Amino acid sequence: MKQALWKNILSYIYPFTLEVVEGTHNPHLEIVYSRGRYRLDTENAIYSYEDLYTNYYYSFKQLKIETLAIQNVLVLGLGLGSIPVMLEKHFGKTYHYTAIEIDEEVVRLAHKYSLSALQSNIEYICTDARLFVEQCDRQFDLVCMDIFMDDMIPLKFEQTDFLQQIKTLIAPDGLLMYNRLFNTPKDKLSSKGFYEQAFLEVFPNGTYLDVDGNWMLLNKLVR
Repeated sequence: MKQALWKNILSYIYPFTLEVVEGTHNPHLEIVYSRGRYRLDTENAIYSYEDLYTNYYYSFKQLKIETLAIQNVLVLGLGLGSIPVMLEKHFGKTYHYTAIEIDEEVVRLAHKYSLSALQSNIEYICTDARLFVEQCDRQFDLVCMDIFMDDMIPLKFEQTDFLQQIKTLIAPDGLLMYNRLFNTPKDKLSSKGFYEQAFLEVFPNGTYLDVDGNWMLLNKLVR
C-alpha cells in the first residue's frame, strides 16, 4: 500500500498509527507508518519494520545473500513480511516463499500493507509453526526462524526436538537463520545458553552473527 507523498515526508518527523486491531493470537497489533516504512508493533515489541528490521538486514548483507544458491525460502513467523520485502527490494531477489504464521490478522495486515506489491511468489499457511515443521516433507534452501510472542520465543521453539525437526527441512547446502534477542542481560544469558546447550548439539558446525542487539544463529559458517 502506497502512502501520499506528504505522509511519507511527515513520517520522518512524526510516526503515525494507521490501524490497531486485535489478532487471533496477539491482543494488540498496531500498524505504524514511520520513516517511510510500515512497522508492525505488539504491546512490547516491534515485529516487523521493512529494511529497518536490521537484525535480518545486516545479516543478509554480511552473508552476501544475493550470491547464495537460493530458490525456496521458508519463513517461520511472518510479521509484515520484512524478509521477502528486503530480499526483493534491496537484494533484487524474487524467491518462492512459504510463509508460516499462526495469527490470521498478521497475515491479513502483511498482505494489505507490504506483500501484495511484491513480485515474489508467496504461499501463506496460517498454522502453528511447530505443527508445520513436524508434518512438512519438503526442503528449503533458506529457513528463517523469526517467531516471537511479544519479546519472547515460545519454549516449544527452543527445544532440541524442534531443532532436529527443522534440520530435516534444510536442503543440502541450505542455510538456517534463527533470530534471537541479545540486548538485555536476561536476553544474553538466555540466548547464549540456548546456543551452547541446544543449537550446537543439533548443528555442531553452527555459528552466529552479532547484529544490532540480536544474535542470528546459523547452522553453518557461510564464506
